[in-house]
Amino acid sequence: MTDFDAAITFCFVPDLEQAAGFYGEVLGLPLVLDQGTCRIFRIAGGGYLGVCERDVPPQTESVLITLVTDDVDGVHERLVAAGTPVDQPPRDNPTYGIYHAYYRDPAGYRVEVQRFHDPAWNAGDARDDA
Repeated sequence: MTDFDAAITFCFVPDLEQAAGFYGEVLGLPLVLDQGTCRIFRIAGGGYLGVCERDVPPQTESVLITLVTDDVDGVHERLVAAGTPVDQPPRDNPTYGIYHAYYRDPAGYRVEVQRFHDPAWNAGDARDDA
């Protein structure tokens, strides 16, 4: 099996400054690389999100960006205070054993913030490997 160093998901956006402000300032993700027309933010460990300014329509219904945290309610309060559109406020989802909420970033991508109830999920294991 190949040992990869990291994973980056790239999303195309029409307004880089607006998207970078959302991920960097509102969500508080650290910027790790500014490539001019693309900015790469660390989500956790070796997981990154890149936003790139492109003159193409964003594929907003084809991508779901999920951020996992124990503090779903705190993130919700911060996003609401920043005026982020809320698709669904925090609630339990018994089908998947999660507590989660959905938002829209400035380009219209759906962003989910969730916490796993399932003890089989241990993000700490992933952080320890990073």
